[in-house]
Amino acid sequence: MITDVVIVGGGPNGLMLACELGLAGVRPVVLERSAEPSEEPKANGLLGQVVRMVDRRGLHERLSGSPEPPRPNSAYFMFAAMGLNLSLLEDSPVYSLPVPQRRIVQVLQERALELGVEIRRGHEVVGLSQDDDAVTADVAGPGGAYRLRARYLVGADGSHSLTRKLLGIGFPGLTYDRMTVRTAHATVPKEWVDPATGALNVPGYGAVLPFLPHRVEHGGFSYAPMPGHPPLVSTTEWDQPDTDAAMSLEELRASVRRVLGVEVPLGPPDGEGPHVLRRLTGGNTRVAERFSDGRVFLIGDAAHVYAATGGGPGLNLGLQDAINLGWKLAAEIRGGAPSGLLDSYETERRLAARRMVVNAQAQSALIAPGDDVTGLRELFTELLGDPDTVRRLAELAAGADVRYDMGAPETHPLVGRFAPDMELHTPNGTVRLAELTTTARPLLLDLTEDASPAKTLSEWHDRVDIVTARPRISAPTAVLLRPDCYVAWASASPRPDSAELEALRAATLRWFGPGPRLRPNRSSHSRAARPS
Repeated sequence: MITDVVIVGGGPNGLMLACELGLAGVRPVVLERSAEPSEEPKANGLLGQVVRMVDRRGLHERLSGSPEPPRPNSAYFMFAAMGLNLSLLEDSPVYSLPVPQRRIVQVLQERALELGVEIRRGHEVVGLSQDDDAVTADVAGPGGAYRLRARYLVGADGSHSLTRKLLGIGFPGLTYDRMTVRTAHATVPKEWVDPATGALNVPGYGAVLPFLPHRVEHGGFSYAPMPGHPPLVSTTEWDQPDTDAAMSLEELRASVRRVLGVEVPLGPPDGEGPHVLRRLTGGNTRVAERFSDGRVFLIGDAAHVYAATGGGPGLNLGLQDAINLGWKLAAEIRGGAPSGLLDSYETERRLAARRMVVNAQAQSALIAPGDDVTGLRELFTELLGDPDTVRRLAELAAGADVRYDMGAPETHPLVGRFAPDMELHTPNGTVRLAELTTTARPLLLDLTEDASPAKTLSEWHDRVDIVTARPRISAPTAVLLRPDCYVAWASASPRPDSAELEALRAATLRWFGPGPRLRPNRSSHSRAARPS
C-alpha cells in the first residue's frame, strides 16, 4: 500500500502542512521521532503575515484565546534595534501573536487529528530512496524497523534535517561565530516596570521598551514580559571567551552588567516551567541548494535558517512554506493539477527565502559592535523619519513584501500579492474574508455589477468557490485567490471587459487546471457571502 504523503517532522511546519493537506482531503502520515511534544521553550509567538494566514484558517482564536480578529501593530516596532514609527503608515503590515511554540504545536496537532491526519510519535526516518512512482522511507519505530512507501515525502525536520542530508542537498550560507546570546526567564523589580508602557526603567541607564531589542556599542539587551509567563531577558555580546560551564542566572546578570553598565537584580522565575535558561554561541544564515528532489520536498528550517531575525520571522516563513506547498501537492495527488504547479513551490518560496536572507544579513550588519556601525545607524535613523522607508522595512520584517510572478501581465497592483483583509456586505450583515478561506479552496470574490466573473468561472464550480457580494469598504471589484490567499487575478472594473474576463480564465487554467462542464444534479460551490 502506498501512502499519499509522508511528513518527516511533527513541529509547527510539519503539522501546518498536515492540516493543509487534510483540508484538501489528503490524509498524510506524520513521523515525529520525539515520543512527546517538546517542552523546551523556543519561539515566543508568530510575527508577520502568517498571523493573518492562521486567521484565514480559523486558527487565530484557538491560538490567541480571543474571538477578536488580529489587529496590526500601528504604533512602534524595530528593525535591527532601531525604532520604526508605524503610526506614520496608513496601514501597518506588522502583525504579532504572542503564543509559546509548544501551544502552537498543540493547536496544530489537535486540528490535524480533527482532519484525520495520522501522527506517529517515536518514529524516526533513518533512510530513504525513491523511484519514478514513490518514495520509500526506512523508519525506526517503537515496535521495530519498517518501511513506508509514499507518493511524496516532505522533510520538515529542522535545520539539521536528515532528509536534506540523505538527498545530498547542500546547505550553503554564512556562519556568525562571534556572537553569544544569553536568555532566561527571570523576575525584575516590579517598581521598575512602567504600568502605562510596560517599559523597564533601569536606574542609571533609562527606559527599555518591552519586546524590542536595544543595541549599545558592545552588545544588546531585550526585555519581553510574555503574558502569563515570567519576563524573558536576553543579552547579546561579541567575542566572548569559550566556556563549558552550565548557563546560570548569575552569568546573565554579569552579561547585563557589561552590556548596560549597571546592575539589574534579576531573580529566579516564578511559577511552573519549563523556563528558559540558555546560552547560544554563533548562528547561521543558510538556504538549501534546492527545495525539492524528485518526489521529496523541504520546508521550514530544513530549507532555510536565519541568524539575527529571531524565531518569529523564521516561523513565519516556514509556516508559509507549508501553506504554499500543501494545496499544490494536494492538487497533484487528486489529479488535474496544471503542468508545472509543483515546480512553482521552489520558485516562489526561494524568492521569499531570499528576502529573509536580505533581512537577516542587513540586521546582522546593523547590530554589530563598533563606531563605524554606530555612525551608520545614526544615518539610518535619520532615514526612518520617511514613511516610505518605514513601510519598506516593516514589510521586509513582516514578510509582506513578497510578490509572486503569476505568469501574466500584472494588470492590478494586488496581483501576485497576499490578499488584504476585506469585509463584504450582505443583506444579513458583513462577512470577513477570513471566514471564506477556512476551507483552503481557490476563491473568486465577485463584487461587480453584472457578476460576469462568476459567470465566466461557472464551469470551475468543483474547484473554485465563487462568492458574490458587495464590498463593505473600498475594495477591488473582483479577486481570484489561490488557497494560500495570494491574488492570481484582480479587476477594478464594475463591469470587466472581455479582455479582463479572458485573463481571469487564463489565470484559473494556469493555477487550477481545466474545469469540467456543469453536470446535472451536482451541487455547486457558488454562493452569496454570509456571516459564519
